[in-house]
This record gives sequence, structure tokens and C-alpha cells, in this order.
Amino acid sequence: MRIFLYLISIVTANVITAALAPLQFGMFIVPMGTLLIGATFIFRDLVQNKYGRAKTYMFIGLALVLSAIVSYILGDTLTIVFASALSFAVAETTDTEIYTRLKLPMSWRVFYSGLVGGLLDSVIFVVIGLSPLGANFLPWEAVPAAILGQVIVKTAIQGIGAMLLNPIHNIFNNKAMSN
Repeated sequence: MRIFLYLISIVTANVITAALAPLQFGMFIVPMGTLLIGATFIFRDLVQNKYGRAKTYMFIGLALVLSAIVSYILGDTLTIVFASALSFAVAETTDTEIYTRLKLPMSWRVFYSGLVGGLLDSVIFVVIGLSPLGANFLPWEAVPAAILGQVIVKTAIQGIGAMLLNPIHNIFNNKAMSN
């Protein structure tokens, strides 16, 4: 189920981003799929808890291929597909390695690793994919607001997920110990 949630959240984020106009609040621009991207980091952490780091990298590779195919099928330019794949690979790898190395309770590991992964994902995708350097959807003046908007949303989702995850994780661990 964890793997399914991880993979479906990534594909759904691509579909939502392609289908819906970005959310704009004030100066911030946030693609609608960003609402799910924060959750993908949490799902990836849950996959890693169950299957270990080595197998998690196999699932990251599968998710990367699925994401690129879906993005291309939905009509994204090769520049956007490349930027999405690159930002995904860097962010997921960084999240995995930070999550692995932190010696903190699970909720804090999820939050901190996702915070860094989300920041990298946002910066790389916006600069390489959306700025004049990439597909030229955003002028340079809008790039900081686009990055900051995505980081705020991803951080909020990571925070909510981490807060919810700790009690849920404790319940499952207590049931497993009592069996």
C-alpha cells in the first residue's frame, strides 16, 4: 500500500499540475500539484521504513520514469519533463539520505528531510523548468515568488504530515509489539 500511495501521489501531482491553473495568492505562484508533492516525501519515508534504503531507490527510479512518461503524455515540453525529472531525482535522493542519517524521532526525520527535499525540488524545477533559463514561463522577477510559494506549501504539508505521522506510527508499533 505504501508503494502504491507513493507512486500514485507522484502521478496525480503531474496530472493535477497539467489540468489546473496554478494557485496564486499574493505574489506567490503555486502549481496545484505542489499540494501533493509534500506528501510524496512522507510516502517515500514510509516506503523506506518498510523496505529499506536500497529498495527505496528502486521505487524512486520507477517513480521517476512514471513521472516523466505522464508529464510527457500530458503535453509538457521536454524542458519541463527534464526539469521535473532532475528536480525529482535530486530532491528524492536528498530526502532519502537525510532521512537515513538523522537519529531523531520519525516525525522529525520526516519533517527535516522533506524540508530540504522540498526546497531543492522547488528551486531546481522553477529555475531549470519555468524561468527564462528553461521554458520561459516565468520572468526572472517572478522566480523567487514561485520558489517561495512552493516551499511554503510543501513545508506546511510536511509539518502537518509529520504531526499526524508520529501518533499513527506509535499506534502501529504498539500493536506490532503486543502481537
